[in-house]
Amino acid sequence: MRIDLHSHSTASDGQLTPTELMARAAEKEVDVLALTDHDTLGGLAEASAAAKLHGVRLINGVEISCLWQALEVHVVGLNIATDHEALNHLLIAQQARRERRAKLMATRLEKAKFPGAYEGARALAGEAPITRTHMAKWLLSQGAAESIPKVFKKYISRGNTGYAPPDWCSLEEAIGAIHQAGGVTVLAHPTRYDLSNKWVRKMIIAFAEAGGDAMEVSMAQQSPQERATLGEWSKEYNLAASVGSDFHFPSQWRELGRQLWLPKEATPVWTRFI
Repeated sequence: MRIDLHSHSTASDGQLTPTELMARAAEKEVDVLALTDHDTLGGLAEASAAAKLHGVRLINGVEISCLWQALEVHVVGLNIATDHEALNHLLIAQQARRERRAKLMATRLEKAKFPGAYEGARALAGEAPITRTHMAKWLLSQGAAESIPKVFKKYISRGNTGYAPPDWCSLEEAIGAIHQAGGVTVLAHPTRYDLSNKWVRKMIIAFAEAGGDAMEVSMAQQSPQERATLGEWSKEYNLAASVGSDFHFPSQWRELGRQLWLPKEATPVWTRFI
């Protein structure tokens, strides 16, 4: 069975609609796919209908941005009740935070001779919660740099002209809201936060102590050693193991369901809801 528990659609910063995402999952022979858009459940209704059409089992999910030690980390919620009041209240607050941050970034970018950044990014986002990716795409369209990564590096990463620090919810708030909605919490891509191994361990420990359930062990573009190490840490800290491509768009580097296997010692998180 091919499983992928981390993906995005146009309901946040992905490039495929929920319907297109489910069609691609079927094409890539993914049996179980979680749609985990950033701070929104907006794509799940469309995804549910498309998943039934294409024979894919959909797991209702979300990816919540939160703060730990002033660092932005992401918590994925899996198998959530989409109508739960506490979770939806938190997501509404998160989307308001995104709007405030985007407007502050736009004010700072105007000083760098890029007026209209908020309006441009908002138009690209449509009805989706606005993200830095939308801002980067708009800057790319204005000739700010040659690629999205270069836009981030030059303008909207920490220490640069258009960067604005986030004011996300706390790790504990994200975990609590997901649990109240009946979901399972997963620490997303723990080795992708530009931290030393010492600090990755500290983050994992904090997540576990806050009531976290699992951590992503199998990810895209990953060395065998990284996967083995994450498998060992999941066992050491009594966390289940998850798999996720963090798919945003088709590319040669990242694809739905590709190479998402777990080390033998890991306990699969999906045994809790499949």
